[in-house]
Amino acid sequence: MLFGTKGGAEWLFVFLGNPGPRYAGTRHNAGFMVGEALSKSLGVKINRARWRALTATADVSGHKVLLMLPQTLMNLSGEAVGPAAKFYKLPPERVLVFSDEMALPPGSVRIRTGGSAGGHNGLKSIIAALGTDQFPRIRLGVGEPPHPDYDTADWVLGTPRGKDAELMADAVERAAQAAVCYVTEGPERAMSKYNRKA
Repeated sequence: MLFGTKGGAEWLFVFLGNPGPRYAGTRHNAGFMVGEALSKSLGVKINRARWRALTATADVSGHKVLLMLPQTLMNLSGEAVGPAAKFYKLPPERVLVFSDEMALPPGSVRIRTGGSAGGHNGLKSIIAALGTDQFPRIRLGVGEPPHPDYDTADWVLGTPRGKDAELMADAVERAAQAAVCYVTEGPERAMSKYNRKA
């Protein structure tokens, strides 16, 4: 079965983050970092404004993929994702979302084919927009705050330092590789190869 409109995208890769220099390099922008790494390796720039997002079309081993950096705030990411998925007539299993995950240690990469938002507001927004939680996601571990009194918003909007920064950079590269593997070899192979801790 062919997905997407004729000549259109077969996949939608959604890299979650908050737009603007204030948020660049923060834990919550792990998805944006993967988008930057993957687009660079594919030789494209994500700079076309559509659907309240910046987009680019790329060839991933013969598969036409729309790369998307939503330009809404994180909590409204679905407002960009929903219209794009509808335009290309993409089923949820062809919408691959990249996000940060506090429940995973820094440097971890975890692929899932669906499931709850787990408290992540960007994922909640996309679930609402698509009407299902059965879409794949690649989560990058950012770890939990160092002590219970630490504000979680301050944590995810903070910039990793030292060893955590190194682990994050490594996870970003592995997540970009995992995305290509997911499309070319399928979810099972991608999960067995990339679902590991740092």
